[in-house]
Amino acid sequence: MQAKAFQAGGAAILALALLAGCDSDSTSTSDETFQLQLLHFADVDGGGTAAMFNVDEFSALVDHFRSQDPERTILLSSGDNYIPGPIFEASTDARMADVVGEPGQGRGEIVIQNRLGVQVTAVGNHDLDTGPAGFAGIISPDGDYPGAIWPYISVNIDFMADSNTAPLVQDPRQEASNLPPGSLARSVVITVDGERVGVVGAVTPTLPAITSVGNLTLSPADFVENEAGFDALAAVIQEEVDALTAEGVDKIILAAHMQRINVERNLATRLRDVDIIVAGGSNTLLADSNDLLREGDSKGGDYPEIYESASGEPVLLVNTDADYKYLGRLVVEFDSDGVILTDKLDPAENGAWAATPTMVEQLKAEPIPEVVEVAEVIRQILGELDGTAYGITEVFLEGRRAEVRSRETNLGNLTADANLWYAQQMDTNNPPLVSVKNGGGIRAPIGIVSVPPGEEDAVALLPPAANDFGKPEGGISQLDIQTSLAFNNGLALVDMTAAELRDLLEELVKGNFGHTAGLRVEFDRSFEARSDGDSNQGAVTDGQQVREMKVCLGDWNAGACSGGWETVVTNGVTQSTDRSYRVVALDFLAACAAPAGSEFARPNCGSGWPFNGLTEANFASLLEERFQNADPGGTDFSSTGGEQDALAEYLLEFHSDADDAYDVAPDVNERLIPVSN
Repeated sequence: MQAKAFQAGGAAILALALLAGCDSDSTSTSDETFQLQLLHFADVDGGGTAAMFNVDEFSALVDHFRSQDPERTILLSSGDNYIPGPIFEASTDARMADVVGEPGQGRGEIVIQNRLGVQVTAVGNHDLDTGPAGFAGIISPDGDYPGAIWPYISVNIDFMADSNTAPLVQDPRQEASNLPPGSLARSVVITVDGERVGVVGAVTPTLPAITSVGNLTLSPADFVENEAGFDALAAVIQEEVDALTAEGVDKIILAAHMQRINVERNLATRLRDVDIIVAGGSNTLLADSNDLLREGDSKGGDYPEIYESASGEPVLLVNTDADYKYLGRLVVEFDSDGVILTDKLDPAENGAWAATPTMVEQLKAEPIPEVVEVAEVIRQILGELDGTAYGITEVFLEGRRAEVRSRETNLGNLTADANLWYAQQMDTNNPPLVSVKNGGGIRAPIGIVSVPPGEEDAVALLPPAANDFGKPEGGISQLDIQTSLAFNNGLALVDMTAAELRDLLEELVKGNFGHTAGLRVEFDRSFEARSDGDSNQGAVTDGQQVREMKVCLGDWNAGACSGGWETVVTNGVTQSTDRSYRVVALDFLAACAAPAGSEFARPNCGSGWPFNGLTEANFASLLEERFQNADPGGTDFSSTGGEQDALAEYLLEFHSDADDAYDVAPDVNERLIPVSN
């Protein structure tokens, strides 16, 4: 695999050789123009191990390109520099002390980015997954641990609103290299070869619905992706851009983490005096005509995308895929007024450079030894977690982002089944009938995606392979479980009426896709979709996409109901039942139903799922002390009452060896059945 496609002929090969050997003098420009090399990445948040097996080559690309023009190079991230999961937890291992100083969650990833030479980072949603206290602890120095030696920036988070982040706040528009480790600011300035370049940060205003924000507040409030919403968000960002231009800064980069690149695209035409937008959160791979992508990858747009700003000047939008798979490289030339000269953009220099051994070898680049040192320790720890199998599968377990967020999959069903069975064991007095979970809670597949060289259309999906650590063929290991269910949400129980359950499923099928157990649903997206909002609408739901729904009243066994079905919706009409349906869900989604004052309560429902305002929620968390003695007890690597423990215990109970291996095909379609799209 290689990052750049080389055009036929010796001239192109010669050009590459010259590129590999040039120094800063080869990029000199006249006194009237200024050249900047922007290196960028985002979304080191796959939740799995891929980042640690890409980062060596990624570091080689960073070092190679930066060495060509070190005085005029910026390296930045547009957010999500880590995510809860196996890499995140590996940093708590005592062996990490030699490379991070003081072990702790996420610290290995921060130290790697220190050693890469990151200069500034936008705040991403996953950076806050452990809440403001966890975030502050990860980026702040602690004894021999240096913390993040570069600042995090965001113009639309009020960091002063939470006591954990308030002490880290610095005045905006300061030189980034002068700020202390663990700093938070609205913007920074990076002086590049005597020129001041402003960098403004911004994050999606929907942050409270998708991560743990504590007392942090976001602006604009009640953001919606429409014309008014884009205008309001642009106005918030423009205020800081104007403050930079008032200080004479005429080269400005927006490091944005909007989750959906459509938002950054809309900002490009609304902002004034922003020259470059580095997008984040969407994993959109932008590439130019000269880029050869990794096998199986496809581009989501050109690199760079070029727009006209609100002030009539060109603005460039760039983004790359996640987990250190690509280094984004943008070499731009500004005129004397700080306007980008788009006719100087060179596809041979710019684009997505794949972090692969082939590309590193062709460039004669070398990984940064200090980066490899940290990654090697993490890789050793991860390897040990991959040695013991808790279950066996004969099939690939589909957990890829695009699949689990759009349709029913076997891994979605497996984990929903596990949560239902586990909760029934834990609460025998009031066991649930139904299990629901969001697709976004599944962070990775379990198995192998094999793409034969040169046959991108012949993708083979295979079960996990045996390894030298003791994992058998088809084995589902601790690492697999921790990778796929990286957030390890707790499990919560609530009671719902038939109408409330129907409203919940209306939200689930309209596009905020989820996975279920104990249910059979037929839906039709040609009917009216449920309106947004996390308050359950009950009998007055405006969603009409759920046409048929049945609940299993007896024993549920991997999709088979042995005790009979009860009809809840037929022909789009909710039936009158006197029954209350006990539902198990991730506490990220359902903790908004917890009573005020509960340690588990949160004001909003995760991802906008409608658990707010239930008639009789009767909320219970399986993390509560009263449930701890009911743990099935087959595994102990994860907390009792969480989704990782539920899956591991379920696998040991039902799929522990080859004779009982899991065998449901990845493209299963038996629980959430579309009758029209």
